Amino acid sequence: MEENLEKNEVSEKEEVEKLVEEAESAAPTIAEAQEKERIAQDKYLRLFAEFENYRTRSAKEQLELINTANGKLLEKLSEVKDNFDRAFSEENKTGDLAAFEKGIKLIQEQFNKVLSDFGLETLDPAGEEFDPNLHEALMKQPSENVPEGKIIQVYQKGYKIKNKLLKTAKVIVSSGAA
Repeated sequence: MEENLEKNEVSEKEEVEKLVEEAESAAPTIAEAQEKERIAQDKYLRLFAEFENYRTRSAKEQLELINTANGKLLEKLSEVKDNFDRAFSEENKTGDLAAFEKGIKLIQEQFNKVLSDFGLETLDPAGEEFDPNLHEALMKQPSENVPEGKIIQVYQKGYKIKNKLLKTAKVIVSSGAA
C-alpha cells in the first residue's frame, strides 16, 4: 500500500510539473493574444473614425452640390425677374396694351423654359383616365359627353421633376351619365 501511495505522489508530482510547464508555455500565447486584441481594437477605432470623417465629408459635399444646383436655377430665375422688372418699369408704360401683353407672354415662355430645363414637367391630364397616384379628385360630376372615370376639368395642374411627383393635379372627374 505504501508503494501505491509513493506511485500516486510521484504521478501527482509529475502532473503538477506538467501543468506548471503548460501554464508557463501558455503565458506567452496569452500575452500574444492580448497584443493582437489591442492591435485589432486600435484598427477598429481608426477605421470607425475614418468612416465618420468620410460620412461628414460626403454630407458636406452633397449639401454643396445642392447649393450649386440651386444657384444655377436661381441665376436663371433672376433673368426672368429682371425681365418682369423691365416690363413694369416706368419707361415701358406706353399704354400699348398689345405690346405689354406680348412682352408678358415672352417672359412666361422664358420662365417655362427655365423650369423645363431644370426637369420640371407639367401634368395637364384633361380627358385622361383618373389616376389617384397623379391626380386629386376635387369632386365627381355627371357628364353626358365624358365617360365615367375620365377627367372632365383640370382645376390646378400637377408637376413632376425627373419622373418624381411634386404636386398632384386637382381635377374634376366624370361620374358618367346622370
